[in-house]
Amino acid sequence: MIKKDVIIIGGGAAGFFAAINIAEKHPHLQVAILERAKEGLAKVKVSGGGRCNVTHAEFIPQELTKNYPRGEKELLGPFHQFMTGDTIEWFETRGVELKIEDDGRMFPVSNSSQTIIDCFLNEAEKHGVEVFYSHIVKSISKPDQCFQIETSKNMFSAEKVVVATGSNPKMWHLLETLGHTISQPVPSLFTFNIKDERISSIPGVVAPHVEVKVMGTNLWSEGPLLVTHWGFSAPSILKLSAFGAIELAERDYQFQIEINFIRQSFEDCLEQLKSAKHELAKKTVYKSTQFDLPKRLWHQLVLASNISAETRWADLNKAQLENLAKQLTEAVFNVNGKSTFKEEFVTAGGVDLKEINFKTFESKKIENLFFAGEVLNIDAVTGGFNFQNAWTGAYIVANSIA
Repeated sequence: MIKKDVIIIGGGAAGFFAAINIAEKHPHLQVAILERAKEGLAKVKVSGGGRCNVTHAEFIPQELTKNYPRGEKELLGPFHQFMTGDTIEWFETRGVELKIEDDGRMFPVSNSSQTIIDCFLNEAEKHGVEVFYSHIVKSISKPDQCFQIETSKNMFSAEKVVVATGSNPKMWHLLETLGHTISQPVPSLFTFNIKDERISSIPGVVAPHVEVKVMGTNLWSEGPLLVTHWGFSAPSILKLSAFGAIELAERDYQFQIEINFIRQSFEDCLEQLKSAKHELAKKTVYKSTQFDLPKRLWHQLVLASNISAETRWADLNKAQLENLAKQLTEAVFNVNGKSTFKEEFVTAGGVDLKEINFKTFESKKIENLFFAGEVLNIDAVTGGFNFQNAWTGAYIVANSIA
């Protein structure tokens, strides 16, 4: 039996951040991490295409919480304790400088996730955190004041335990045996699979600002839209997939979306097209792109409106004008399935938030059991927000463990 004061289960972002801060704030405590893989921080390594999207340049707690489909209400208090500015300062104090990109995402100046990994490994070593790799947790019990944890290699005991295993169904099952409720996991952050003649020949095209609605629901979002080989991606779609995670899963990822490519009403669009009919009378519709749309997208929407590549503006009839206005403002696409967004597996689901004290991130059911990161039913849109949740929870846990 290996005895420690604090055991962190999970050697990912939240686990390492919790361990380092606990050991630094409470040097008298013996702190250990149990990690199931041969090495830790796997998600940190692949995040942001290997650059590690550490956080997002949003400095107002209320605004920051809006990026969490699950956890918005619960994270408001915690973000007043530790959020973006604190994250930046934490890393800079330890020699890791961050930079802000145009879209608000923040990365290490080195553009390498290895910088973050090295920082964590060095800090863990410096503060005497012991890391046990290839230790798969088999059971957790609390026969007395101490927890007993059985792994594939040994038995451990500790007075305090932090669970930071991310979206791990086996760990959720173990937490259920301890009396916690688990919100059933469904994928979040995914792209839409769509087969449609309008987009099959134009992968790589980006419509800079669209509105997307899931028909028959209240779900909608706005932002850039990317045409891919398999359908649609980019922020407008990823936001929808995150906020609609549960509803879209219930529909088995078969639904229709309506896209407004120009963010204007059908009526306003029609008026502008009528003006173009007079002003550009002798030109072909196909070759005179309107509304600052990408040329290749305009071509496809024109053809989809029963307008040939040779048709001049002057020759458009009422039906063709209306068809084109409809394609621009109310284009309907059938979604048939989803694809994972890059390597960033994000899941909606986890420990029920009603069972957590968000002042301390401690279980309301089991004393001295703490949580950090995506093991809780908290998830975010893409852009560094899931990591910020991990840093915030882990830091507050470190403050609470005294």
